[in-house]
Amino acid sequence: MDRKQLIKKYIDFFKSKDHKEISNASLIPENDPTVLFTTAGMHPLVPFLLGQKHPQGKRLVNVQRCIRTGDIDAVGDTTHHTFFEMLGNWSLGDYFKKEAIEMSHEFLTKELKIPSEKISVTCFIGDKDAPKDTESEQIWKSLGINKIKFLDKKDNWWGPAGNTGPCGPDTEMFVNDVEIWNDVLMQYNKDENGNYIEAKQKNIDTGMGVERTIAILNGFDDNYLTDCWQPIIKQIEKFSGKKYGDKEKETRHIRIIADQIKAAVFIIADGIIPGNSEQSYVLRKLIRRAIRYGYVLEIKNIVKEIALPVFEIYSDYQHLQKNKELILEELEKEERTFEKALEEGSKAAKKILGNKISLTKEKSEKLRNGKESLRELMKKLISKKNQGKDYSYKPINLSEKEIDQALITGRDAFLLYQSYGFPEEMILELTVKQRLLYDEIGFQKELQKHQELSRTASAGKFKSGLSDNSEATTKLHTACHLLNQALREILNDKNIFQKGSNITPERLRFDFNFNRKLTDDELKKIEDLVNEKIQEAIPIKLEELSTKEAKQRGAQGVFDKKYGDKVKVYSIGNFSKEICAGPHVDNTSKLRHFKIIKEESSSAGVRRIKAILE
Repeated sequence: MDRKQLIKKYIDFFKSKDHKEISNASLIPENDPTVLFTTAGMHPLVPFLLGQKHPQGKRLVNVQRCIRTGDIDAVGDTTHHTFFEMLGNWSLGDYFKKEAIEMSHEFLTKELKIPSEKISVTCFIGDKDAPKDTESEQIWKSLGINKIKFLDKKDNWWGPAGNTGPCGPDTEMFVNDVEIWNDVLMQYNKDENGNYIEAKQKNIDTGMGVERTIAILNGFDDNYLTDCWQPIIKQIEKFSGKKYGDKEKETRHIRIIADQIKAAVFIIADGIIPGNSEQSYVLRKLIRRAIRYGYVLEIKNIVKEIALPVFEIYSDYQHLQKNKELILEELEKEERTFEKALEEGSKAAKKILGNKISLTKEKSEKLRNGKESLRELMKKLISKKNQGKDYSYKPINLSEKEIDQALITGRDAFLLYQSYGFPEEMILELTVKQRLLYDEIGFQKELQKHQELSRTASAGKFKSGLSDNSEATTKLHTACHLLNQALREILNDKNIFQKGSNITPERLRFDFNFNRKLTDDELKKIEDLVNEKIQEAIPIKLEELSTKEAKQRGAQGVFDKKYGDKVKVYSIGNFSKEICAGPHVDNTSKLRHFKIIKEESSSAGVRRIKAILE
């Protein structure tokens, strides 16, 4: 069975059960500032799950295109995808557990021809908030399904989407121990006090991933072997000369390129172009990650060609076909922009590597000829160094000085990775070529910090806006503090507060409460005041204070439950004092020159300033 056959079979089945097909909504959520992308089929239906009447009735079905970026760095295995399609059927206060489970069983066994003995399910085990879901268990047993396992909230509970709202247990279906479908049984409402109350409107929300289901039906243990991916993969094979499945590392790289390009095509089709904020930033990251791994496979300037099969696979998406020329143009434009960024990255790499002293050829060869790989050996050496242990390692002895002189730190490596687009494999290749050591452990720590930013694309808005702790973002983060205080002084309004920020290595974006457009004269005065404080070379002081003391000292911050007993307070002389997690430079002189590049409306009563450091 292929993709189009599965989708048609699913939609037709639920139409026969009196469900109305609803539209496949845009990847960009409408009137929802809490997420960047549509992450599930239920996302566009939230108002109706909360009780609003849907114009098409109480029984709905569709296939929904989705983007999830929380696991973007996990893409490369056999199951993770940034873009995917989700089949779903919903009951908005109509049928509930019995009918939902019976229809799921019927579709699996009658329509998809999966034998009952191959199906197993999970149900909610119960806790202090809700009882064990024996009702679902009994329904499954009545259908002849006896392989039933009970799991806790982590595995068999959905929601609420925020702190309050609809939620409930779910029951998941597996075929040969691989998950194929999930029925969410929205039985409760969580109130502001954390209580779970029986919902007046009980809903059903189901989700079946198209890619995974096709893989299961065709007996594949790798989703990328399905028709959703193979045309793209064959195009990558054609240009790279590499064969999918031959070598594990190369296969992983092919998956990453295919995944990121497909997701980029769909995001552009919904009106987003590469940039440095929100959805545009995610899009830029996807395209550049694909290009980077293309370089690892020794292919360049082929983004357009790799994208072409996407239009063939998804010929049923008319908006994709209609915007084909624009999509390909934006992909090529971003590829050219990224090439220029890589040129700057090469200069940065030369500077970082040029300050190191290579190991002798003899010692380097001994390292590479040892029983363990150079990467594994470096892990051991760095681990020993971090633990303050002996650095000697047979068949070669390396002194502490030799390690320090030859070491590319995790922070330096991550700067090349995040700010200039160097994939880790390229960094490793450079260090091996120059007989240097590379702190992979440190790099992974920096990467984990960065991944928190990516996860907010699924869980909510960008929060701190700090994508990494590189020198560039640290400077811009400090500049936000100066800008915040300058706004308060020039606009003569002590009630101005930061409403949000997003920082990339290239620029800062700062949102603040204000009810009108700033004049050119005001912007000039704000810019001049920030630069005045930069020129004064003011030391920046960090103190750890109790929340009460920080408030008494006049530190800026919204004093609510978000703060713990202790907070970090950064003071820039007598000019600015803010509660903040950091990081910051130690002196304003390091910021050089501040320039506002744009001032605009962000939302009602909120203005947005974008600025850079020159």
